[in-house]
Amino acid sequence: MAAHIAKSHFSLIGSGIAILGMMIYGASGFYLGIDLPPAPQKLQELSLRGLGSRADAVELLSAAGTFLTAVVAITAVSSIILDDVARPHGAMAVFLGWALGASMQIAAGIVARTRAHIS
Repeated sequence: MAAHIAKSHFSLIGSGIAILGMMIYGASGFYLGIDLPPAPQKLQELSLRGLGSRADAVELLSAAGTFLTAVVAITAVSSIILDDVARPHGAMAVFLGWALGASMQIAAGIVARTRAHIS
């Protein structure tokens, strides 16, 4: 994804430092969003309007973030493989979609870890 954005010559996110930051942020999101600790027993027993436990919301947030970042990554990689010209608006849309997905993963990981330490 970083190569797609760098190829677009979008000055805000096209520098080497910005790409390194994106890689670190994405790796953090992937680790925190994928490696969720198990929900405490108290939360597993509480139901959220009959739809399941509150831990399900954390897992849904993590899964949605993982799915969004994967879709954006596939979009970026396919444009590189097809040698498509990356335009600044498209690169910004890819970046924002990826940032939203990675942020969702990080938020899910933080909430899950906070809940695990509280119980």
